[in-house]
Amino acid sequence: MKQIGAFLKTTALGGLFVVLPVLLLYLLLGEILDLVVGLATPIADLFPKGTFDRLIAPFPIAVTLLAGVSFVTGLALRLEGGRRLGDWIESKVLGRLPMYSALKSLTKAFREAGEGAAFRPALLGSSEGVREVIYVVEDHGDGQLTVLVPWAPTAFSGFVKIVGEDRVEMLDTNLGEASRVLSHWGVGVRDLLGKNS
Repeated sequence: MKQIGAFLKTTALGGLFVVLPVLLLYLLLGEILDLVVGLATPIADLFPKGTFDRLIAPFPIAVTLLAGVSFVTGLALRLEGGRRLGDWIESKVLGRLPMYSALKSLTKAFREAGEGAAFRPALLGSSEGVREVIYVVEDHGDGQLTVLVPWAPTAFSGFVKIVGEDRVEMLDTNLGEASRVLSHWGVGVRDLLGKNS
């Protein structure tokens, strides 16, 4: 009887470890599909009423709409007039929104490592010799820096501190690489430090 109970238990647990990830993946894909359709809905609303009322597969249409608008916008920004219009909209409207500026800086930091970018990966040193991976958010220009000390594995949550720039050592990496290391609980820090030597 014990063997039958053990067999049933191990078989059910083995099946659960296969079924559960599949169900979670299914739910995640459903959320992603809903998000893409939701993002494309304002674009679809610009078309004549009834154009997209009877869709069998809304996801491919949503992807097509998003790709089309992205392409047309990118094309317009390549032209001189489009670039001037984009700069004007950014300076007069979007630039006044604090969240827009923060997201723009964050996006730029994912692409490149450089002096001008916000969220520059760095190390914060202490008097005890401990060093922490941080992001430099802002340079005050007076020897002080605003930094974010992130928590692992949530690479964009943490404490905001103001520290002296003499305690900070900049890392020669971009935000994407540094946040990946933090999201893996520090695995790969050695490689980040190796780039500085």
